[in-house]
Amino acid sequence: MKIAKGKGAARTEKKEVSLPVEDRKIGKRKAALKVNESSKKRVKKEKTTKKDPNKPKRPPSAFFVFLEEFRKTYKQEHPNVKAVSAVGKAGGEKWKSLSAAEKAPYEAKAAKRKSDYEKLMTAYNKKQETDDGDDDDNDHDIEQSHKSKSEVNGQGDDSDEVIFCQPLSHTN
Repeated sequence: MKIAKGKGAARTEKKEVSLPVEDRKIGKRKAALKVNESSKKRVKKEKTTKKDPNKPKRPPSAFFVFLEEFRKTYKQEHPNVKAVSAVGKAGGEKWKSLSAAEKAPYEAKAAKRKSDYEKLMTAYNKKQETDDGDDDDNDHDIEQSHKSKSEVNGQGDDSDEVIFCQPLSHTN
């Protein structure tokens, strides 16, 4: 028998070698990961903190102060343009073309808004600290709210009663 040299021979040699199921590749995809490896990749975030609706919003930067005014003028000049991205791109190009002297009033407005924000945040943080101090009195109420009515009234699951249930018989 004659041994062929070429692409066909190489393909038959590869078919003869059988890989264990764990090492096989399906198409272009890699074999399924083992349980230990896949669980490492599925790490979820820890508890996410809820946002407080009373917390002051962060102030806009000088660019966003500029963009507030630019949007108004741009919409007057181009009433047919509805895309937000077009307004943003035009605003970005205009901002880049402004000199430092032209940017100065927007930076001053942004600095004023930032100082107002910092005052609001200090007041907010003081309020949060005082609210946290009042929670010590309410701890007893919170503990009771997690219990059932019977546990609160002293009728907990301390009894050693055993209740037997008989299966229902089905008649057709």
